[in-house]
Amino acid sequence: MKPQELKDAVAKRRTFAIISHPDAGKTTITEQLLLFGGVIREAGTVKAKKTGHFAKSDWMAIEKQRGISVTSSVMQFGFHGKRINILDTPGHEDFSEDTYRTLMAVDAAVMVIDSAKGIEAQTKKLFKVVKKRGIPIFTFMNKLDRDGREPLDLIAELEELLGIEGYAMNWPIGMGKGLVGLYDRVDSRIELYRENEAGERYLPLTDGKLAPSEPLVNESIYQDTLSDIELLNDAGNQFDLKKVMKGDQTPVFFGSALTNFGVATFLNHFVEMAPEPGEHVLQDGRTLAPTAPDFSGFVFKIQANMNPNHRDRIAFVRIGAGEFDRGMDVTLQRTGKPLRLNNATEFMSDAREQVSTAVAGDIVGLYDTGNFQIGDTIYAGKQPVEYEALPQFTPELFMRVTAKNVMKQKSFHKGMQQLVQEGAVQLYKTYATGEYILGAVGQLQFEVFKFRMQNEYNSEVVMTPIGSRVARWIDPTQLDERMSSSRNLLVKDVHDAPLFLFENQYALRWFADKYPDVTLTAKL
Repeated sequence: MKPQELKDAVAKRRTFAIISHPDAGKTTITEQLLLFGGVIREAGTVKAKKTGHFAKSDWMAIEKQRGISVTSSVMQFGFHGKRINILDTPGHEDFSEDTYRTLMAVDAAVMVIDSAKGIEAQTKKLFKVVKKRGIPIFTFMNKLDRDGREPLDLIAELEELLGIEGYAMNWPIGMGKGLVGLYDRVDSRIELYRENEAGERYLPLTDGKLAPSEPLVNESIYQDTLSDIELLNDAGNQFDLKKVMKGDQTPVFFGSALTNFGVATFLNHFVEMAPEPGEHVLQDGRTLAPTAPDFSGFVFKIQANMNPNHRDRIAFVRIGAGEFDRGMDVTLQRTGKPLRLNNATEFMSDAREQVSTAVAGDIVGLYDTGNFQIGDTIYAGKQPVEYEALPQFTPELFMRVTAKNVMKQKSFHKGMQQLVQEGAVQLYKTYATGEYILGAVGQLQFEVFKFRMQNEYNSEVVMTPIGSRVARWIDPTQLDERMSSSRNLLVKDVHDAPLFLFENQYALRWFADKYPDVTLTAKL
């Protein structure tokens, strides 16, 4: 691809993640976006279990069984001349590791908020991660078809709790059973709420008002909306695209994902405002432009058994620079090992097709036989490249794990190895006996692990809680195995690095007092 062709291709990419608290409607709005992208013909809902219609982005068996997202999904489609890459992330806090790493692979974020509940705990946590990266944040106030909080209160909460300016792109005319439509401040029109009716959807505004010949069903609600609009125009924030691009201001859209109301307006404006792929800061401090001639990218996710029939393993790679071509030779930065990328795929959740070429901003899946780890950099050319390290988390909950059927040790060990490589749970072995111990940031991760071991590897496991522990690594040169006790279990991580699992903070302080010269770290 010639330099100008690469530049034009990169400029068409829009890569973003959707974040929210559980049940705010994140997966539902994802499906509506796919509907507008022409990649599905009808949007199912996560809860439609009896019909057999499940969310397109929820492809794992346990997701369909429970009606929740437990892993990030990648979906790609074309829209209005742009190439859209959506990463739908788990909302539940127990899967925050997966979400945090995914947020390192996007150029913008869409924050979905339940208009009846406002900003909830997990939304606040995820927002902080996005804010730290300084990428644009777009807000969709969802579930307008239900009675909710006053829109002015929602905007005020956004600014007070999250510390970001909010600019309302549109404004509700009523809500719940009294929902009439949306006042579109940007396109100067009224978008009528017609859930089951045909007819004109949009009414033009002249000088910010409807023509007298086109009154709304509820004139008093409309007049209340005009009062709010006047207040927003006089005392509200002024739209500033530069602030949006720095993550200091968020465009706010109202609507209902379930009834597909306001979603098209949101998508149209998002595609126009969202940034194309930008520069990446490398580990050595250099910046790398997306249009740099040599290909490079980083692995932000590994997923086993997306196709259970083939026991495959896919490494998700965000292309940071240049052009990917199938069959190209690259270097794995961590090991210096040369690799040929013969098998690459693009995604529609669990559906995949071979990809021949891709550019910066795209997400490609590489079939992996065990070469890759989360956070790995791959690059072409002679100049070494290493992307910034992805966030790592120290587990807080721990379980002993054994195979229920000793005759199935092979599938047990294979499942343990492959699922641990995804990074959602951490594997440790007791220092003396080599027993397996799993660590995770949340209880639900263990339940998912147990379910997948049985359903994907036909290996039932017995999990015995050892409770909450404080994990601290120790320099091997300072280790004396006699330091271990019932209150600080000595184990090894997957890299054979020694660490202690302390019973609590008191046990950690006791150890520090007894061995003042020993250095302990929260994460290697």
